[in-house]
Amino acid sequence: MTDAAVFPAARAFDPAVLARVDADYGAAKPLPAEAYVSPAWYDAERARLWTRRWVCLAAASYIPNPGDAIPLDLVGVPLFAVRGRDGEVRVFHNACPHRGMKLVGERGAAGALITCPYHNWAFGLGGELRQTPHIAGTGRHACEGFSKRDFRLKQVRSGVWFDQVFVNLSGDAEPFEAFIAPLAERWAPFDGGLLRHGGEDSVMVFDLEANWKLAVENFCEAYHLPMVHPGLNGYSRLEDHLNIEEETFSGQVSLVYRPDRSGHVLPRFPGLPAAWETRAEYVALYPNVLLGVHYDHFKAIRILPDGPDRCRETFDIYYVGDGPTGPGAANLRATVRETWREVFQEDVDVVQGMQKGRASPGFDGGVFTPVLEGPSWRFHRWTARAMM
Repeated sequence: MTDAAVFPAARAFDPAVLARVDADYGAAKPLPAEAYVSPAWYDAERARLWTRRWVCLAAASYIPNPGDAIPLDLVGVPLFAVRGRDGEVRVFHNACPHRGMKLVGERGAAGALITCPYHNWAFGLGGELRQTPHIAGTGRHACEGFSKRDFRLKQVRSGVWFDQVFVNLSGDAEPFEAFIAPLAERWAPFDGGLLRHGGEDSVMVFDLEANWKLAVENFCEAYHLPMVHPGLNGYSRLEDHLNIEEETFSGQVSLVYRPDRSGHVLPRFPGLPAAWETRAEYVALYPNVLLGVHYDHFKAIRILPDGPDRCRETFDIYYVGDGPTGPGAANLRATVRETWREVFQEDVDVVQGMQKGRASPGFDGGVFTPVLEGPSWRFHRWTARAMM
């Protein structure tokens, strides 16, 4: 499948504008204001970026048991994820091949079969067509010349890492293992098999009146800490951070992570190198998932656009082992959740304020400062290349 099979071809943009964004740091210009406000640019992103790249859509923990399913949406394309009998998570187009009826309408247990609510055609958890009630007339459930093999559900390439479910809609991105390898190698000391989702009380949702890219950029850099997060900056200062700049992700390192000072003590990942005693890392894995790893918990924030000027952030918190996920640890989880809620709520106003400012014809895209915005530049360059 190609992007043309998903969305109509989008108009071309001035290659000189994108080339200026693709320049080296110090010479590069940020993406133009059009990239944040234009419906045409958003349509181009749907065709070139969201369908062709690996995109993070859900947490695998949302469907913990075989037969559990959840509807998903990727820039208007209806999908669903289901956990198979073998424990694997698979993603399919959420459309019955008979008449196009949406198959999975809500998160929950689908059972042994995915059953269409229109004519009750039923599909196995691997996408195979199993039942075709009355296909040849009343009481006749099989039809000569009709092959069920020709009417499987359309599967979408997917991969799971650190409980995050990624999809590639076009089918022509690099193998998932190659995509995730740079970050997986960087965080190899952390055993992802020990991660446990905190449950419903460890999920937060933020609806922003802003372009999705602004939320990513804001997460990438620490430059805004003293101004926007005075409480956080009181112990994790701007000067206590280092930049992370890679081809497919960027972000920051905190060198002073010490949550024990607040009184909450969580189980830690075993066997971490000594450097992680006070280290935490926060990266945006392009295009749309923000990840934070600490010696005692992990967070993932998936950002999905809803047009050029709106997006939704879904925030999941994970712990090490089963202890912090039980009912007796509810207060502990609430402390962690509210700590992060405060930080992210502080970001909402500035991200939405940047969106409002981009409506000005006097703003041409801005400038990168000479030292502190390398992580944002990396994201802009990646986006420009995806749009070329």
